[in-house]
Amino acid sequence: MYLKIKNLNKIFEQRKGVQNINLQVEEGELITLLGPSGCGKTTLLNLIGGFLSPDSGAILVENEDIVKLSPEDRPISTVFQNYALFPHMNVIENIGYGLKYTSLKKKEQLDEAIKYLKIVGLEGYEKIAIQNLSGGQQQRVALARALVLKPKILLLDEPFSNLDVKLKVNMREELKYLQKKLKITMIFVTHDQEEALSISDKIVVMKDGEIVQIGSPEEIYYSPANDYVADFIGKINIFYKNNKKFMIRPEEIQMVFSKEGEWVIDSKEFLGSSSLFYLKSKLNSETLISQVFERKSSEFLVGDTVEIEILKKTY
Repeated sequence: MYLKIKNLNKIFEQRKGVQNINLQVEEGELITLLGPSGCGKTTLLNLIGGFLSPDSGAILVENEDIVKLSPEDRPISTVFQNYALFPHMNVIENIGYGLKYTSLKKKEQLDEAIKYLKIVGLEGYEKIAIQNLSGGQQQRVALARALVLKPKILLLDEPFSNLDVKLKVNMREELKYLQKKLKITMIFVTHDQEEALSISDKIVVMKDGEIVQIGSPEEIYYSPANDYVADFIGKINIFYKNNKKFMIRPEEIQMVFSKEGEWVIDSKEFLGSSSLFYLKSKLNSETLISQVFERKSSEFLVGDTVEIEILKKTY
C-alpha cells in the first residue's frame, strides 16, 4: 500500500481534531477528504504533511513511518488554500524556489522550473510578478512549485475556494488531467460535494473528526452509509413505508401530470440544465423534491397536480 494511515489520533483542548483514522491510498489515486467545516479534514491533511504531530498512530509511505519526519523531509508537497506564493519573486523564481535545497545545479534547477511552468500552461510568464497574475494563474504557479519537487504525494487544501465558479470547474478539470498524466498520488480537501464527486477516484467522508464512509463517488452518492452522508452529498428524499426507511435522490423521482395525483408542485428552482420541483402531498404533510432535466422541466408549473414514479431507491 502506497500510503497507509493506522489508528491516527490528534485531539485539541476543545476535543476537536481527528480520532481513530485508518485509511489506505493506492499509488496514483486521487483521494478527496470531504466534510463540513470543523470535521477534521484539514487537521488530517496537516498530519500527513507534517505540520501537526499526532498524539498516536502511524503514517506510512511505502511502508516507512514518516510521523517523526519534518515537513521538508517528507516525500510530500502541499498546495495551500492561500497559495503561499512569495510576492517579491516572479513566476519562475517561485516555481524553482524549493529546488534550491536539492543537489541540482542552478542550470538544472532552471530547466526543471521551466519544464513544470510549461506543464501547468504558463509558458511565457517566467518574469511576470506574482501580483500581476489572476487567481487562476497564481493557483497554477502554486501547483507547479509543488510538482517540481516530484513528491510521492501531493496534498491540496481547498485550492480552488478563492476562484469563481467557471474558473473553479476549469481548474479541477486541469488538475484531474495533470494527475493522470503525471501519475501522482493526490489527497484533496474540500467541503464542496460537486467538486469531490467530479474529480475523485475515492471519497473519504468525515464527521466530527472521524471517517464515516470511504468509497467511489458513485458508491457515496447512491449507497450512502447513513443519513449524514446521504444528506451531505446533494439533496435527498426520505420515504417511510412498512416501517422501513428509503432514501431517494431527486433525479430518481419522475413526475407525470395527473388531475387525481397525490402531489402538488409547491415551488420550482431553476438550475440551468435542470430544475428542482418541491412537491407537497395532498394527503398528509409529506414533501418531496423531484429533479427534471433539460427543457422538459418547462412543462411543469407551480400549482400543477402530479403523480410520481420512483425509478431507483438510493438505500
